[in-house]
Amino acid sequence: MLEELSVRNFALIDALSLTFEEGLNVLTGETGAGKSILVGSLSFLLGAKADLGIIRTGAAEAQVSAVVFLRKQQQEALAWLNARDINPEDDRLIIRRTIKTSGRGAIYIQQTPVSRGELVEFMAFLFDLHGQHTHESLLKKETHRKYLDRFAGLEEETAAFNRVFLEWEAQKKALDRFVSLARDRAMRLEMLHYAVEEITQGNPKPGEIQELEREARRLGDFEKLAGFVQGLGTFLCDEERSILSLSRKIRTVMESAAVIDGRLVPMAKRMEDWYYETEDLVAVFRGYRDNLTYDPGRLEAVEERLALLYRLKKKYGGDEEAIQEYRAKAEAEIEALTGSEASRENLTVLISMLEAELDSRAQGLSAQRIVAARNLEPRITGILTRLGMPHARFSVSVISEAQGVQGSRYQPWGMDEVEFFIAPNDGEPLKELARIASGGELSRIMLAIKTVLSDADPLETLVFDEIDTGIGGAVAVSVGEYLARVGHYKQILCVTHLANIAVRAYNHLKVEKKNEAGRTVMEVVVLSAHERRKEIARMLAGDAGPVALAHADALLLKYSNGVKDSETY
Repeated sequence: MLEELSVRNFALIDALSLTFEEGLNVLTGETGAGKSILVGSLSFLLGAKADLGIIRTGAAEAQVSAVVFLRKQQQEALAWLNARDINPEDDRLIIRRTIKTSGRGAIYIQQTPVSRGELVEFMAFLFDLHGQHTHESLLKKETHRKYLDRFAGLEEETAAFNRVFLEWEAQKKALDRFVSLARDRAMRLEMLHYAVEEITQGNPKPGEIQELEREARRLGDFEKLAGFVQGLGTFLCDEERSILSLSRKIRTVMESAAVIDGRLVPMAKRMEDWYYETEDLVAVFRGYRDNLTYDPGRLEAVEERLALLYRLKKKYGGDEEAIQEYRAKAEAEIEALTGSEASRENLTVLISMLEAELDSRAQGLSAQRIVAARNLEPRITGILTRLGMPHARFSVSVISEAQGVQGSRYQPWGMDEVEFFIAPNDGEPLKELARIASGGELSRIMLAIKTVLSDADPLETLVFDEIDTGIGGAVAVSVGEYLARVGHYKQILCVTHLANIAVRAYNHLKVEKKNEAGRTVMEVVVLSAHERRKEIARMLAGDAGPVALAHADALLLKYSNGVKDSETY
């Protein structure tokens, strides 16, 4: 519900702040006083495209802001806010939009900046503006099915259908992906099998490449190695003056000297240790030399094995462990792909089950919508008759099994296309609501629908700008009655020239133009009881003379309490 509206530097508005009440709020004033400007400022806040011409001459920017009260029943609006981490404070939001002379603008919900598209999306949960063919949900064909479902009490059933539909759609897409990838899957399986077989045959061991590389170097330089070994043998043990022979002689002499001089005993001990260490080294060396042989066939085998391991390393990983990990993953993927045929069969069965459930639910929804459409038509037509359209015919088209998504007959809400048609005058054919030229007719149609749907419709605020176009007398009385009736459930902002409508208001605001310091400004005031009496008289007779005031008093006395609870329409 709109609680406060503040406007600055918007067209003729310098600065004003308005407070609105629940129920029926009317705005009145002389023709040209600027009532449409006020509606335009609200339209701007609802997300209408901005024209730099709306900025008041001499100002740098125009700004419109509002305080909106959110009820807990407005779940769509609350969910929208929650998805964007925007939190109402005391169930209230501050919404602000500005536009500068540079063309740049800003939009905030609370302190969060939003785009114009997001503003339009959010405000559509709260407001419906009728009369200027902007923000009119009635003109959007896709909303007609929602209106009909709300009238028939089918919203929960439609939501249940949508949940099944989304699951069916997801499984259909999964199956489509499966089919489209069938050829790729066969190629992938062939490649994986080849990789597993190649790695299994190669069977690289951890550290094997490094070990084979050392062996290949040794075999490739065998002649040099043999020469080095022969030279080492000469130095270590093969000649009279080899290290082993010299260490033996030194040990013997040292032991003899230590017998004479005890100070040499530690040195003799170290010499003895050195001798035994040399003897052990020579023994190991001789074993190495005796086993050192050259095998040309072994070098060829090592080089072939290394070539295989290098190839596996390049294709499947950086080392032996990575190659084996690739094989393990390939085997797991083979298992998954091999079992995918069973998955395909499971998907096919699941889709068939979901389609059967969709068909049953869609048939049920369609039957109930057809019944609801036949019930809604005479109720809307009857109200339109009371609202000054005595020859109007309202029709609800429910076309089942229309082309849906993925080539099916299902839409996210069932299998029906719903559209409202109207023949405003006798002898005219039924036509789409969007082709109605009269804003007043469109507003009255919306008023009729809102009257029927007032209990269930989550929209809190309705704005009517041209609802009294071309009517008067008894029709104006009837329009006022219906506005007041809807006002029991909704907040209504209605711009009117008719006293029979204005007297029904719970909150009466008057729009006036004034000249201040040589400039025209617009102001809006909430009328007191006395001021309201004079305004009603002006609307009746053009002045506030005794006769007009008496007539105003009679109307206010009769209608100021709104529609009687006993009245039904």
